[in-house]
Amino acid sequence: MSSLRRYFAVRSLQTVMMLALVMTALFVLFRSMPGDFTAQMAASGANEEALQAIREQWHLDEPLYMQYYHYIANLAQGNLGESPVYRVDVWQFTKLRIFNTFILVAPAMTFTYVLGVVIGTVAGSNRGSAFERFGTVPVIGVGSSPAFFTAIILVIVFAVWLNLFPTSGMTSPGSSEGLAWWEPYLTRDFAAHYVLPFAAVVCRYLFIPTLIMRNSVVEVMGEDFTEYYRLTGLPTLTRLRHIAKHASIPVLTIYPVSLARAIGGLVLIETVFNWPGIGFTLVEAVLARDYPTVQFVFFVVAAFVIISNFVVDLAYGVIDPRIRLEG
Repeated sequence: MSSLRRYFAVRSLQTVMMLALVMTALFVLFRSMPGDFTAQMAASGANEEALQAIREQWHLDEPLYMQYYHYIANLAQGNLGESPVYRVDVWQFTKLRIFNTFILVAPAMTFTYVLGVVIGTVAGSNRGSAFERFGTVPVIGVGSSPAFFTAIILVIVFAVWLNLFPTSGMTSPGSSEGLAWWEPYLTRDFAAHYVLPFAAVVCRYLFIPTLIMRNSVVEVMGEDFTEYYRLTGLPTLTRLRHIAKHASIPVLTIYPVSLARAIGGLVLIETVFNWPGIGFTLVEAVLARDYPTVQFVFFVVAAFVIISNFVVDLAYGVIDPRIRLEG
């Protein structure tokens, strides 16, 4: 077996084991909580007959190891249970909200990293300049502020004072009636509601790629090959492009981690903007004691982190043969 195939096989096995560990941890955690787990899954005021029906449906009257078996089997089949609050299937309830979060965080974080790479490259390649000393100060200042504070400032300035954008929501009330599920995302009304949450994510996380890229560029510029680029007479922009390519590996590494971190941070941003995403759903589910929904949301976030790192590991293995040999 070649080193690349062996590397892929090892990383795939590790990913599967991590997902299994997460599923097991969630199973143990939610069944270790105080109170009757059956009552937690039932609607408030359910009688004994309703509770017994839930026990039989979800095998909660069986030994713990059989519960675990059925738990894994149901999860593998996409049978996530029913929300006791909204009385709908958990997947049907959350799937559009997962998409709402993804359509916000993925473009916003991608733009954040592209902009951060540009700022970091310029700052790192101009050591001692005024831009390096002071240009990153606003980025760090905003990034150090709580996510909800940044979101509230954006609402006050651009929605209340300047009246340029809506204060909250994903669309205006009634604007999506009669439309297919995907059509509201293509409207101007959605674009107007999208700007401030998008800006809040960018402002909150821009400091991460900016500082990492700046430090990486400074380190790369101390290498001998960058001096060779200069001596050969390469244009400045061409040299910066080569330097940025070598310096971008640490940024690529932290991208999926920041993406997952942004999903966690969106709990606050989505709450401020009343954005119907997975973070806002998590807050609602916790307050309503909707444990099947909370359990699934936790799994989605954890699985996203694990799979994102798996994809980055595979990309690393293709780009740099030393990594797969060490792995």
